[in-house]
Amino acid sequence: MNATQNTFSLKSIYIDFREITKARLAISVVFSSIAGFMLGIYDLHSLDWMVLLKLAIGGYCMVGASNAFNQVIEKDLDALMDRTKNRPVPAGRMSQATALIIASLLTVVGIALLYTINPKTAMFGAVSIFLYTSVYTPLKTMTSLSVFVGAFPGAIPFMLGWVAATGEFGIEAGTLFLIQFFWQFPHFWAIGWFLYEDYEKAGFFMLPTGKKDKGTALQIILYTVWLILASLLPVLGYTGRLYMTPIAAIVVFLLGLWMLFYAVRLYKLRTAKAARTLMLVSVSYITLLQLVYIFDKFLR
Repeated sequence: MNATQNTFSLKSIYIDFREITKARLAISVVFSSIAGFMLGIYDLHSLDWMVLLKLAIGGYCMVGASNAFNQVIEKDLDALMDRTKNRPVPAGRMSQATALIIASLLTVVGIALLYTINPKTAMFGAVSIFLYTSVYTPLKTMTSLSVFVGAFPGAIPFMLGWVAATGEFGIEAGTLFLIQFFWQFPHFWAIGWFLYEDYEKAGFFMLPTGKKDKGTALQIILYTVWLILASLLPVLGYTGRLYMTPIAAIVVFLLGLWMLFYAVRLYKLRTAKAARTLMLVSVSYITLLQLVYIFDKFLR
């Protein structure tokens, strides 16, 4: 019986840790950092697996810390929403103090690991935690501009990988930042659309007009267009070592049209189902975009 209880206890701790750090989101963010890292190295011969490992673990720690701090701050609001009421802290499975300790430890470990790569990587990681927890999180109940603020820490991971690989923040890292920055808007506004009623229970302002209307849908389309344009910048040859061949640019453009199609579809239908589809497409889009960039770099 004791062995069974211990196994159950360990499993529960593991599940709660996954939830407090939002493991699926954290892994997707780590993937973006790895993609940026692969673009930053000169070739596969210069790939340092130890640095890549520290980036992956440190990156997970930073994202996990942000999410844990967020769940401590929003404990009472999370309890009001169906989507979040079963998280460890609002459900009472984990105390605020425990969650705060986990968040603090993840912050220290994450910054320390990233610092061993180079100081700039650690700095950007620390900035992302600060912006997410101290600026974006409190603004969510005040203004829809919270999405704009949240787009900054959300855009850091892709360029963080480049900085980890090179130790420099230049036009290349800036371009990667710009791509993921514009991507944040259609992605999170789509989420804000199909979860509108749930967010409303907690008083979160996620949509640019405050409503599920044509104005919001039109802005989703406009930011998707900006995203497409930003993603094609490397083909012009003005983004330093971050270069993309014309063939890859065509693939990237087609990916952009695919996402734009669903953005326009949301404008026409204005339904929760259309918004959810756009959100799923946006996740696939950013992953495929990063893969195209990587394959183009190493196969040309």
